[in-house]
Amino acid sequence: MYKHKLCLGLIGSVRMAEDEQIRLFRKVGFEGFFANWGPGADMKALRKTADEEGMIFQSIHAPFTKMDSMWEADERTEAAIDELIACLRDCAEVNVPIMVAHAFIGFEKHTPTALGVRNFGRVVREAEKLGVKVAFENTEGEEHLAALMQAFVDSKNVGFCWDTGHEKCYNYGKDMTKLYGERLLCTHLNDNIGIRSYEGKIFWHDDLHLLPFDGITDWKSVAQRLDRCGFEGPMTFELTTGSKPGRHENDVYARMDPREYVTHAYIRACRVAALRAE
Repeated sequence: MYKHKLCLGLIGSVRMAEDEQIRLFRKVGFEGFFANWGPGADMKALRKTADEEGMIFQSIHAPFTKMDSMWEADERTEAAIDELIACLRDCAEVNVPIMVAHAFIGFEKHTPTALGVRNFGRVVREAEKLGVKVAFENTEGEEHLAALMQAFVDSKNVGFCWDTGHEKCYNYGKDMTKLYGERLLCTHLNDNIGIRSYEGKIFWHDDLHLLPFDGITDWKSVAQRLDRCGFEGPMTFELTTGSKPGRHENDVYARMDPREYVTHAYIRACRVAALRAE
């Protein structure tokens, strides 16, 4: 229907098996999906369902809870590297072209290290060997993202995943496509209402992943920036029905039946795609 395919990330906050979600996405109108990786995750089963439904298996999202350890030598560093490499190998095995990864986790540290670049270098070399691309996402820790994008500027296997909601909260509304748009590999499109703290302190509770047009994002600008980047890949949305602790913005989604919620998500995705068609 639209020039660009529409994909949706599997939703961990709904009570529905992942294979059932893929089938529901297809029935509603989405043309692809991405999945989150964890130890023991059965990516082969998801590939089988994707092939049965004629769905694009757009990317796999790597674990990120140990990403601070990538930059310092501690007891979790090797485990963090091993997780990323295991995720890459699963991508290659089930023919998924992109692994999305966070550069960092945390809000207090702002100084990348040479050790961190070397550790991520091991991951990038494995990606190059396997023929999988690594898309580093804009999250907190912008300095760490900048260090990796600079360190691997010459690698054809390293690029950028633009999260529009993160841009509003973690990146203070900064246009991240001005920095990395030329290397854009994929998107995590979602809405947000910005930073709650009057002091401007960012925190993970502000990362809401609302349906498009339920927050303050200028979606016309998003469409224009995607066009300006020359991005021709699937327009991939990352949404959730679950509210963050102490927050209630997503509660209305949680009260919806999964079919109703995914249908609303598809309608909003079409509205964003229509802005690009203009």
